[in-house]
Amino acid sequence: MVELVQEQRLDVFVDSFAFSFQESWDADLPVAFPDAFDADVFVNAFPGRVDLCSAGHTHTAAVTVQVRDRTPPAEDDAAWDVQGEAEFESVSGDVAVWTPSLGRTDDLIELGRKGLWRVRAHCTGRAEIAELRESEEPVVGVERYLVQFFPAD
Repeated sequence: MVELVQEQRLDVFVDSFAFSFQESWDADLPVAFPDAFDADVFVNAFPGRVDLCSAGHTHTAAVTVQVRDRTPPAEDDAAWDVQGEAEFESVSGDVAVWTPSLGRTDDLIELGRKGLWRVRAHCTGRAEIAELRESEEPVVGVERYLVQFFPAD
């Protein structure tokens, strides 16, 4: 049985259609966020970094992050607008959340061990957030993510 090791609910500020999960010990990363960000790729991986592309330019997304002890079962495709998966290597066992304008945020995901991980991301609310791009009011929780970290081995 797949065990849920931990779950965190985050309010992530998204700007320029982007946010990222990046290795906490980031001094030696060859490509630091937001360099090489690609707005056409939902989940895009670099060494020590996984970028997520939002359908909204500037808003606050509701992000649930789960750390699992092994590969979780697939989510129902009908419940999500888009899904993607990538490889992530952590040298510290901790992952920081980054945004283009704020840089590193206070949010930290503790994986529990260093090593090679898989990251599976799901998103819903993309059409709704795209329609609110020109909103002058704060937009919070319209776009929702489920991001799962699990050992790659």
